[in-house]
Amino acid sequence: MVEQASTVVQTVVDELIEQDTPRPRRPALSPSRAGDFKQCPLLYRFRAVDRLPEKPSKAQVRGTVVHAVLEELFGLPQGERMPDAAHQLVAPTWARLVEQRPELAELFPEGADDQLASWLASAGELVDGYFTLEDPNRLQPEACELLVESELESGLLLRGYIDRLDVAPTGEIRVVDYKTGVAPKEIGEARALFQMKFYALVLWRLRGVVPRQLRLMYLSDRQSLAYAPDEAELRRFERTLEAIWEAILKAGKTGDFRPNPSRLCDWCDHKSRCPAFGGTPPDYPGWPEPDPGDETLADRAD
Repeated sequence: MVEQASTVVQTVVDELIEQDTPRPRRPALSPSRAGDFKQCPLLYRFRAVDRLPEKPSKAQVRGTVVHAVLEELFGLPQGERMPDAAHQLVAPTWARLVEQRPELAELFPEGADDQLASWLASAGELVDGYFTLEDPNRLQPEACELLVESELESGLLLRGYIDRLDVAPTGEIRVVDYKTGVAPKEIGEARALFQMKFYALVLWRLRGVVPRQLRLMYLSDRQSLAYAPDEAELRRFERTLEAIWEAILKAGKTGDFRPNPSRLCDWCDHKSRCPAFGGTPPDYPGWPEPDPGDETLADRAD
């Protein structure tokens, strides 16, 4: 079990340090990066082209811990996937993350043991929220934290990670995504469904089967949102992604990634560099080849 836990956490750490270890991969589009461009083209540039570092928040890292715990939970035999077993995984998962990324310890000042204990307890509460939504002992997922890639006829490569893939004996597919924040308002819900439709499209192109259900599980307020896509909708969504990618490539050739100010700017790590707020972006480095289109687990833990 210790060896399995180490494997799970190493996968998470690899994703967290992705910006530090670029891999030679084809240009691709992920749901997170597509969402960035839709929200603000300049944000996309800062993340995917300049690859500027961002300091993870306590909420993001907590989401990473919870995702890793739930992945490992499904590595246990059916019948052993109980709340107590999941709670026992929280602290060791955090400890391994800090071992791999010592700077994460800076989230908690030296001697702030009470703060850390409270934060770990809040991660445990999110795990408890999961158990109110379903019984993992009744499920046997086909995969957890599954990397999926599919190339469209246009040549656009789509890439993303699915939190959990359930496949019924009859072949019906359910895509499950864990969210460690509360159920979103209208804007946030649209972004979440965009992400799920992305996964549905990739799976349809890979397997020739439209997923029967897309399920978002909001662990904080213990709510779930289910959506059933159809083939016509996914065809329209495919054209939407191709249009986004065309716009990205056009901006990439000239470096003309324009800011799109909104209330979300208050939470942006790059606000000081944004010309909309009097800042100056770094010199444009040119369009990267290949483009790191991957999303991180922190992206998916919102």
